[in-house]
This record gives sequence, structure tokens and C-alpha cells, in this order.
Amino acid sequence: MAKIRANSVLPARREALELTTADGLKLIGELALPESTDPVATIVCVHPLPTHGGMMDSHVFRKAAAWLPALAGLAVLRFNTRGTSSAQGTSDGAFDQANGELLDVAAALELAERRGLPHIWLVGWSFGADLTLMAGADPRVEGAVLLSPPLRFPSDEHLRRWGDTGKPLIALVPECDDYLKPDEARGRFALIPQAEVVSIEGGKHLWVGNAVRALDEIVARVAPSVSTPLPREWAGPMERGDSSMYADRTLASFADVPLPGPFGGPRSAHPTPPDQGT
Repeated sequence: MAKIRANSVLPARREALELTTADGLKLIGELALPESTDPVATIVCVHPLPTHGGMMDSHVFRKAAAWLPALAGLAVLRFNTRGTSSAQGTSDGAFDQANGELLDVAAALELAERRGLPHIWLVGWSFGADLTLMAGADPRVEGAVLLSPPLRFPSDEHLRRWGDTGKPLIALVPECDDYLKPDEARGRFALIPQAEVVSIEGGKHLWVGNAVRALDEIVARVAPSVSTPLPREWAGPMERGDSSMYADRTLASFADVPLPGPFGGPRSAHPTPPDQGT
């Protein structure tokens, strides 16, 4: 048995994808499937703010794709929203303030449906959590898990619309989040009667050191038949990924970049941190 580390890559069937949006853009994506079995459920990952370093390879989602097909039998679909770059490439278009990005989410859901992937859940982190709330009433979506939802872009109407669907919604809110703390989140999410707000003790917006906790919480909701916490060791083949390519996507790199959206400011909200543990 070998310890699963931050850059461990477990066996899976991985396929590079090109998604097409309703307005004709080509998006870069990847689908990771269990190596030799059908997936028990599917997560579609919607990444943090691209103007501040967010991408399909943001560390929690990179680990989800590297680990969850093997550890939990999940299909993991990741993609770069319009204008976003990662090691896999750059999607067409430009950042569109949570407007055109809704078409990007729809394109990912369409692909998941076309491939016949089971039990589709959205998992949105930060800006991606806002997009999830705005797009998740889509009938193809069974539920959603939100990481560090800032609730900057969604309106109360978006929240009420989700509430009307009756679909499960789990908001994982770090205790020390910079933008929305657990008590405030409970107030905002009261518009969704079925919403579950989970306070992550000692957690911060970027989930550095807490990625494993995030994945345990996701799997427990999306695939309740899978035992959690997930294994921390692996007996089979295991590769090592290279996370150093994202060393420039740190808090300091975006410290003076104003946040786009309904409110701005000099603080950075959504860069990908270096891999400081899991």
C-alpha cells in the first residue's frame, strides 16, 4: 500500500474532450471514468473564477479527476469555461461575467447526457458555485454540491428556482471563508428549504489542506453507497502528476486584480493554490 499524495494519479479511462456551446464556442474538457467498470454516478465540475486563476485543473478538481474514478467509481467531467486556459488548452471566447458561462455549463450537461452518464450532479467551486446555482435547475441535474459559494452573481430568484425543484443542494462553507461565512450562508440559503449548509471547521476559501475533506463530502452525497471517508492509501499502480506548472497561480499573483461581478475589490478570491498537502 502506498499513501495517496496531492499529486497522485490513480488508474482511470481518461479522454480529452471538445465541448460545443449553443453560441458556437469550442471548450476544452476531460472525462475520467472508472478503469474497468461503469460509473455509479457523475460529477460535472464547474471551476473557480478564471480571471483569478480558476480552471479545470484547480487543485480540488484535479484531485477529483485523479482519484474518484478509482476510489469511488465516479465519472468526473471537467472543462474550461470560455476564455479559460489550463495545461489541456484554452477554450474559445472570453470571460463573460456569468452570462455566456451558463451556456458552457449547459454544453457540459449535454455531453454528459449524450454519453449516457448516470446520476449527474454539478459540483461548483466559488464562481463555479454561483454558476451552478444559476444553471442547476436544468432537469438533467439531480443535485449539486457547492464549495465556498460566494453568492455574488445569483439572485434570490435563482435560489428560489432551485428550491422549487426540490433537488438536493449541499453548500460546504469554510469557517474562515473570505466572502461568505457559515452563519450568513444559512441566512441566504433559507430561500432553498432543502439546502444543507455544512460548516468546514478551520477551512478557508481555497481549500488548501482540505481537498480530501471536500472529496469525502462530495462522494457521500453523490454516491451514498460508497463508503467514506475515502481510502488514503492505494495498492495498485499509481502515477505522479506535475503540479509545478501552476506555481504562478497563487494568491500573490492576483492580489491587486479587482474582482469582476456585482462588486469588486483588490482581494483575490479564486486562484489555484500550490499543492500544500491534500
